[in-house]
Amino acid sequence: MIGPVVRTSLLNLRRDRSALLLTFVLPVAFFSIFAVIFGTQRREGTPRIHVAIADHDHSRASQRLIAGLQAESSLIVLTAPKQKEKSDAQKPAPFTAETAEAAVRQGDVPVALIIPKGFGESPIAFGPARADQPVIQLLKDSSDPIAPQVVSGLLQKAAMTSMPDVMAEQGTKYVDQFAGGLTSQQRNAMNEQIERLRGELNQQQTGGAGGSTTGTSNSEDAFGGLIAVDSRDVIGETKKNPIVAFYAAAIGVMFLMFSASGAGGVLLEEVESGTLDRVLSSRVNMLTLLAGKLVFLTCVGIAQLTVMFVWGALVFKLELLKHLDGFIIMAVVTALATSALGMVFAAASRSRAQLGAMSTLVILVMSALGGSMFPRFIMPESLQKAGLVTLNAWAIDGFTKIFWRDEPLTHLWPQVAVLLCIALVLFFVARQLVRRWEYS
Repeated sequence: MIGPVVRTSLLNLRRDRSALLLTFVLPVAFFSIFAVIFGTQRREGTPRIHVAIADHDHSRASQRLIAGLQAESSLIVLTAPKQKEKSDAQKPAPFTAETAEAAVRQGDVPVALIIPKGFGESPIAFGPARADQPVIQLLKDSSDPIAPQVVSGLLQKAAMTSMPDVMAEQGTKYVDQFAGGLTSQQRNAMNEQIERLRGELNQQQTGGAGGSTTGTSNSEDAFGGLIAVDSRDVIGETKKNPIVAFYAAAIGVMFLMFSASGAGGVLLEEVESGTLDRVLSSRVNMLTLLAGKLVFLTCVGIAQLTVMFVWGALVFKLELLKHLDGFIIMAVVTALATSALGMVFAAASRSRAQLGAMSTLVILVMSALGGSMFPRFIMPESLQKAGLVTLNAWAIDGFTKIFWRDEPLTHLWPQVAVLLCIALVLFFVARQLVRRWEYS
C-alpha cells in the first residue's frame, strides 16, 4: 500500500506548479545567487574597492605610496573625480581634502586617504606616531565596514613594497636616535645599499614592472603600523544607531512587497466568489476598480512603513523626525511601486496557491539581488548592476540618502523617478492581465 500512496503524491506534486516552484526553482535560484556572490571571490578576489586619494605632499614618498596602492588589484585608486561626460576635454582637478571628504559623504567612494604635507620627510613610524609627525587621514563611510579595513591593511603593505629604500633610510635615523648611531663605515655601506635599492626601484618603474596581489587579509597589526593613520567616520559618526539607520529600509521594503502581494490576492477571491462580476455590472469599470485597489494598497503600505519606522525611532533611536519630509516622499513612492507589483502578481495568478508560490519566488530573488538580505557592496560589480532592475535597490538607495547620508530632498529625484516609472509600468501590466476577467 505504500507504493500507491507514493505514486499518488508524486502525481499531485507534478500537477501542483506552485509546489514545484517552491520545491525546485526557488532553491536553485537562491543557490545561484549565493554562488555568484561568494563562490567567485576565491577566483576573482573580493569586489574592488574605490578609494579617493588627496596628495597634499607631492613628494617622492607619497607618489610611490600611491603607485603601490594603484598596483593592488583589490583597489580602484582615484586621484581625481571621474569625468561625468567622456566628451568633456577638461580633466577634473585632483582631489583635495575637502573634495575627497565630499566624495565619501556622497557615496561615490567608501574610503578616502588624505596624505598631508610633510609626509615625505618622515613617512615611516616605527611605533606610535610622534606629535610632530604627519599622519595620513583615512576617511570612511561606516555603512561599509569592509572597505576601511581592506584599505588600511593594503596601505601598510604598500609602504613595505613601494618604499623599501625610505624604510631603510628611516630605520637608519631611528638607529642614530635610539641605539647610539652607526660608524662611518656602516653608514657608508648603508647609504650604498639604499642608493642601489633606489636604482632598482627606478628601473622597475621605468620598465613598467611591478606586481599586484589579490590578497586582502593583511592588517595594520601584521605590519606593525609602519604608516601612522588616523581613521575618522564622515558618515554616521553622529548617529545614535547607524546600523538601524542603514538597514531599516532594506527589511521594510522586502516585507512591504510580501504584504502587497497578499493583499492583492483579494482580487482573486472576488473572482472566485463572483463578487467581481457584480461590481463590474454596476457603474464601476475595471480601470476604476484597479485604481481604487492601488490607492488602498498604497495607503496600507505607507501605514506599514510608518509603524516600522516609528518603532525604530522609539526603540532603536532612529532619527525619524529629523528626516520626516524625506521619509514621507520615499514611503509614498515605495508603497506605490510595491502595491503595483502585488497587483501584477494577483492578476497573473489563477489561484491563491499560485499567487503564493509566484510572489515568494520573485520577491525573495529581488530581495537578494536588491540588497534587502545583505548589502550590495559585497556583491561583484556585475551583480550590483543587475540589482538595479529591482525596486528594492532604488528604494533602499533613497532611504539611505535620507537617513544615512543626510542628503537634501533634491537628491532623491533619480530614486523617486524610477520608482514612479516602475509603478506606472506595473499598473499598466496589471490592467492588461485582468482583461480576461473583464470579458469572460
